[in-house]
Amino acid sequence: MNFAEIGLHPAILKALTDSGYSEPTPVQQQAIPPAIEGRDLMVSSQTGSGKTAAFMLPALHRFALQERPAAAPRPSERGSARPRGHDRQRFQAAQPRMLVLTPTRELALQVTAATEKYGRQLHHVRAVAILGGMPYPKQMELLGRNPEILVATPGRLIDHMSSGKIDFSQLQILVLDEADRMLDMGFIEDIERIVAATPGSRQTLLFSATLDGTVGELAQRMTRAALRIQVDATSARHDNIEQRMHFVDDLAHKNRLLDHLLRDATIDQALVFTATKRDADTVSDRLNVAGLNAAALHGDMHQGARNRTLAAMRRGQVRILVATDVAARGIDVPTITHVFNYDLPKFAEDYVHRIGRTGRAGRNGLAISLVHHAEHFNVRKIERFTKQPIPVEIVIGHEPTRRPIAGKPRPAGKPAWKGSDNRGLGQPAGRTDNRFSKPSAPKRDGAGRAPYHEAAKGSHGGVASGSRRTYGDR
Repeated sequence: MNFAEIGLHPAILKALTDSGYSEPTPVQQQAIPPAIEGRDLMVSSQTGSGKTAAFMLPALHRFALQERPAAAPRPSERGSARPRGHDRQRFQAAQPRMLVLTPTRELALQVTAATEKYGRQLHHVRAVAILGGMPYPKQMELLGRNPEILVATPGRLIDHMSSGKIDFSQLQILVLDEADRMLDMGFIEDIERIVAATPGSRQTLLFSATLDGTVGELAQRMTRAALRIQVDATSARHDNIEQRMHFVDDLAHKNRLLDHLLRDATIDQALVFTATKRDADTVSDRLNVAGLNAAALHGDMHQGARNRTLAAMRRGQVRILVATDVAARGIDVPTITHVFNYDLPKFAEDYVHRIGRTGRAGRNGLAISLVHHAEHFNVRKIERFTKQPIPVEIVIGHEPTRRPIAGKPRPAGKPAWKGSDNRGLGQPAGRTDNRFSKPSAPKRDGAGRAPYHEAAKGSHGGVASGSRRTYGDR
């Protein structure tokens, strides 16, 4: 099946052809036809599956067939003279025909950019992003254009709804993108408030990694006779992405190994995931000191700085992006060839989202995790979720003091390493690599709780990474 066989509008087909798209992905094949028919959908699909096009193409198709509704002239169209005093025109609320809710600003910008690409031949259809961190005057300007498609994060959208800047009376389509993530981030009350403000006649399209639990309950309340689409869970395997794991003794060992791996000449661009915002800044700074072109991306950065960093990444001006989970949500840079888990994620689902930042659009990718010996239970959770074992590799000159068991499969529940008293495998005690790891490197909190702290101490003076901080600071 190709896009032409689905029956999309010729203008959309031309835009897809110009962008190099010919065949729909599995989620697009299943979701686009019923969405064109106007059915509500509940779709379970993983990141990188093409879900943005799955909900945006049928919406653009509908708008392409519709005549643009007549509207009263906007205040900016009524003349160049600026009214004063009592003659000043009041702001006219925007009346979008489609609303897309996303959990993060980066994903909202990605959806907006994709919409512009798919709808470049539909000159009467405009899409704008309304998000936190964007100056209010700029947002008022965008809303003043009365866009057909509004892409927003829940919090900032609520602000504009409360001040009467948005009117949903003409809304035809409501999309919840990554609904599970929005619930995890505590947006359920905001979502329910937004949904309550939309017409009951709307079409609702909900996309989520899972449709179980609270997400499923929310979907049932929001939709009418929705078609449930479950994309094959094997998509979570990311068969086009090679996965590897390296065990590390402590923080200093991890930093030296990361430095070594990032000097691989096959890396086009790399994404390094950290557990906290502070670590993203620290690792980025260390990489730059080591002569590697790196930049940080996290939630404490102003939105303008985040946008500039992502733009530099897409232009190839940044080779290594060090980011937290929340900040990296929605990043779509096709030239990312490698993903590094500097810290393992708390949840196995996040691991799938992370490694899905590489291997985009059918390309191959490589995902490498740096794992402390005490984290084998997290590894097992990830392997059970993906139904794939993660091979353990050793870099000569950067071996852990506890060597992995080579040449035999790992029994369930057993770590892939064994203790060793052969201290000659690693670098001499007390040595540091001045390119990257420094003796004064910040130590992790709670070092005394690390199960392998005693085994690792004296190697490089670092603190075992298994005792790292909580994952809440993102």
